[in-house]
Amino acid sequence: MMLVSIVSLLLLSNCQLIKEMEVGIQPVLDEATFYMPAEEALHEGTWLQWPHNYTYRRHHQRHDETFIAMAKALHTGESVHIIVYNEEEENRVEELLIDADLDMGQVDFFQWKTDDYWVRDNGPIFVYDEQDELVVQNWGFNGWGEKAAFSHCNQIPAKVAQGLGLPARTVPMINEGGSVEIDGKGTLLAKRSSILNENRNPGLTQAQAEAYFKQYLGVSNFIWLEGYPGEEITDDHIDGTARFANAHTIVTNTEAEADPEEYAILKSARNVDGEKYNIVHLPFTKYRLPSSRDHGIYINFYVGNEVVLVPNFEDPNDAVANAILQEIFPNRRVVGIPAIELGLDGGGVHCVTQQQPVGRG
Repeated sequence: MMLVSIVSLLLLSNCQLIKEMEVGIQPVLDEATFYMPAEEALHEGTWLQWPHNYTYRRHHQRHDETFIAMAKALHTGESVHIIVYNEEEENRVEELLIDADLDMGQVDFFQWKTDDYWVRDNGPIFVYDEQDELVVQNWGFNGWGEKAAFSHCNQIPAKVAQGLGLPARTVPMINEGGSVEIDGKGTLLAKRSSILNENRNPGLTQAQAEAYFKQYLGVSNFIWLEGYPGEEITDDHIDGTARFANAHTIVTNTEAEADPEEYAILKSARNVDGEKYNIVHLPFTKYRLPSSRDHGIYINFYVGNEVVLVPNFEDPNDAVANAILQEIFPNRRVVGIPAIELGLDGGGVHCVTQQQPVGRG
């Protein structure tokens, strides 16, 4: 096990361990290693946390359309696992999906309280262990540095493990899924602004973070961008700037719209074999989002078994971005997902989805 002082370990994990004990999952820290497959690897299903009105007013009214579109696009190629707040919400969402003509045999529901709908950040991370068995990893979640409610969402990974009957592994580090990108061949792409932020992991060094990622995600090569602390609630997640489309391709913003220093790092980045990545550019939206100073971004797409879900904004550049991604993923169907409301909340379709790989053991 990596050497970490007792003081540092307590700082990193105290809040998380309390939450874990509440649901009966005890952390296990040993020398076991794990491997996280790339997003484009075969899924058993995709997880969604359906928006509700128990934390924020009119939340489901703003986002139902988007979540119905995602579930409908995904369900023909994989299972769709939906976390709902309670029985009333399950009945409401089930009726919406039946009205949208989904095959409900491809959909299941789990009644667990949540604070919000960003399952990429608070939800389970699925990995394989050394015996190729599927494991649910529970990295800590603290509301992006205690900026938002998180007590319910922090318990979701442990509940998923219990609900599926899968082994759970607690990792004593705060880490949102949207803050890391994995190419599936040993490289991790991330920003210091969120992962090494004092509001997540006080005193954590980059070397310590890398040691956790090596052990728990199975990576050995790192590409770090600096990022912007305070940029949105997330402190600037990587999945809003650059994504791995496959083991050889990074998708990012156009050079004119990118941070020059970050773009230069991406252009010179190399994979585990020492090869540079192909860089593919996506534009921002041509127009700003309604009543906002921000443009919509297309980087925050999600790769399913049969489809690629792309945020769309009723903007001329929707068609441009969709066409570029269709070229990258010729064997999947690109589906534009209405994402204006997600964009106004600071995210996209990648932020609200989480893949569950197929079992291999």
